[in-house]
Amino acid sequence: MPVRELRAIMMTGVAVAASLFVFSASRAQVNESGDLSIELIDPKVLRVCADPRNMPFSNEKAEGFENKIADLFARKLGKSVGYAFYPQAPGFVRNTLGAYKCDVIMGFPQGNDIVQSTNPYYRTAYALVSRPGTGFDDIDTLADPRLKSKRIGIVAGTPPATLLAVNGLMATAKPYPLVIDTRVDSSAEAMMKDLAAGEIDVAVLWGPMAGYYAMKATPPMKVVPLTNERSGPRLAYYITMGVRGADQEWKRELNRLIAENQPEINAILTSFGVPLLDDKNQPIGEAPARRQ
Repeated sequence: MPVRELRAIMMTGVAVAASLFVFSASRAQVNESGDLSIELIDPKVLRVCADPRNMPFSNEKAEGFENKIADLFARKLGKSVGYAFYPQAPGFVRNTLGAYKCDVIMGFPQGNDIVQSTNPYYRTAYALVSRPGTGFDDIDTLADPRLKSKRIGIVAGTPPATLLAVNGLMATAKPYPLVIDTRVDSSAEAMMKDLAAGEIDVAVLWGPMAGYYAMKATPPMKVVPLTNERSGPRLAYYITMGVRGADQEWKRELNRLIAENQPEINAILTSFGVPLLDDKNQPIGEAPARRQ
C-alpha cells in the first residue's frame, strides 16, 4: 500500500518481488560469517539507490534528507558514498537494488515484502496543508465539516483519496497524478503552487513533502498530520531502509547505525520540515520556521 506519492507505484509488483528474491538467492547464500564483503557491492563505498530528482528525499546534488542521512552513515562507517540513480517509477527496485547496483534504499515503508526492511528510523503521516489565516489551521481529520465544498488538492490513488471519497469531498477535489516522471514533474510541487495561488483551499500530501514545501512557502504554511481518522486506510507509517533479502549482516549493521544515531537522524528530518510522530501520534521535535 502506498505511503509516498512518488514511490507508491513500485510497491505493487509481485513479479518484481519474485525476481528480486531469486536473483538475491542465486547471488549470495545466507551469510553466517558476518563478513559484509560477501553482501556488499563494494565494502569501501556506501552504495545508495536513489531518485535523481525527488526532493525533499534525494537528488543528484545530494541535497535531500535521505542524502544527508547517507552522508551521516558513511562518516560513521568510514566510507565514501556512491549512488545508483533511477526515477521513482515502475522498475526502481529491479533496476537498482535487485540489479546489484547499490546496497540500500534509504526510505522504504515498513511491512512491504518487495525488499527486506531494517528497523524504522522515523514515523510520519499524510498531512493537511493550509495557508495561514484561512481558518483550516486546526483541522486534523478529513471528516471535519469545514472541508465540505472546499477545493482540496489530492494525489490520486493515495490512501487519503479514499477518505475524501468516504467523506463526500471528491466532487470538488482537484486530483494530481500519482505516476509521474520525477525528472520532469512533481505533483507535490504543483499542488503547493496551486495552494499558494489560491487555486485550491487546502492540500493533502505525504508528510515529508507537506512539511518541506510548506516550510519553503512565503509565508510558511500550516501542516497538520492527519492522525485522528476513525476509519478507512491508515495514514501514518513507519519508514525503514530497504536491503536485499539475503543481506542479513548488512541489515544488522544498518539497524545498529539507526539506533546509535537516532537523535542526529531526527535533527536532519526536522530540518527538512518532516513532521515526526511517536507511536501514539504525538509530535517529536519541531520543524524550523523556514528553509531557503
